[in-house]
Amino acid sequence: MRKAFICPTKYIQGENEIENLGYFVKTFGNSALLIAHPDDVKRVKAKLEQTQEKFEITFIECGFRGECSRQEVARLQKIAKENNCACTIGLGGGKAIDTAKCVAEGVALIIVPTIAATDAPTSHSAVLYTPEGAFDTYAYFKQSPSVVLVDTTVIAAAPTRFLVAGMGDAISTYFEARATAASYSNVNAGLPCGVREGVCGPAKGTNTALALAKLCFETLLADGVNAKAACDRNVVTVALENIVEANILLSGLGFESGGLGGAHAIHDGLTILEGTHKYFHGEKVAFGTLCQLVLENAPTEEINTVLDFLLEVGLPVCLADIGVDAISPAELLEVAEKTCIPEESIHAMPFPITVEQVAAAISTADLIGQNYKNRG
Repeated sequence: MRKAFICPTKYIQGENEIENLGYFVKTFGNSALLIAHPDDVKRVKAKLEQTQEKFEITFIECGFRGECSRQEVARLQKIAKENNCACTIGLGGGKAIDTAKCVAEGVALIIVPTIAATDAPTSHSAVLYTPEGAFDTYAYFKQSPSVVLVDTTVIAAAPTRFLVAGMGDAISTYFEARATAASYSNVNAGLPCGVREGVCGPAKGTNTALALAKLCFETLLADGVNAKAACDRNVVTVALENIVEANILLSGLGFESGGLGGAHAIHDGLTILEGTHKYFHGEKVAFGTLCQLVLENAPTEEINTVLDFLLEVGLPVCLADIGVDAISPAELLEVAEKTCIPEESIHAMPFPITVEQVAAAISTADLIGQNYKNRG
């Protein structure tokens, strides 16, 4: 059996770590293309200036336009070439990070997340959109980022909702990796860009990835509530440090090398409902996790453990919590149909999947969540 595991070359996390960013730039050369939204640059401007002066490096700012599109990637690659940039930095949220991945094409890439809302920073994949914001395609590169640098003082200063959404994304990691392992499905770690050349091909997950995914779940249960409280006060505590690691590193390695399953596929299906559009990825994945557990008929005790956690940290447990106050049978079926398209991760579940089963699971999870939230 062929297995694969992929991860960043370096992961560094701590208070004020952006002040050390210049050290990592220096390992590649003297200049870096800085891809970041102006608001994110403003948030960390003093630290960027300090590290630039201390390590005698130059940041080439590029006026990032906010969308990870083919056109924007081409524009930024031209700027990098014209300025002889030694490496690429993606600083901020998902769009800047994915754009940096595409510009760097898997070489000399530093990722500096300013929020812990998803597990994307560590991965070797990106999502491309049209300039208007419509989905274009997925991109996979030959390796994960060279450096992932996480400044927990910056994470703690961001709105708490981002950290909580990251926990919503992370809560699915163990259950999806467990399902993928049970079905012997392939994982993203086996799909770099070289697959078309026969360099590499599909692969199963490793025991290491499954163990990390389980640790992710255990860390969320142990430290999630206290980390949220710390973020509410914009301070760094051990609990917050642990949750940032779970949201970014453990969940990132767990999903990419352990596999995705029902939770993310159901998330994708739910996106056709307009009411969900104002909710974060992780918030919808949290409800998708509950749906997956219902779909696989998980023990009531396990479902209740997840429900308790979601409610304690303020994550969705029913459709109304993600902007869907009412759903018709036809709409529910449409969500289930999108969830079950051939390329979706729902087919990594360890049993045959039907549209009707998925619709039933979503409807049942919605009622279970409502009842649990309203229990006396």
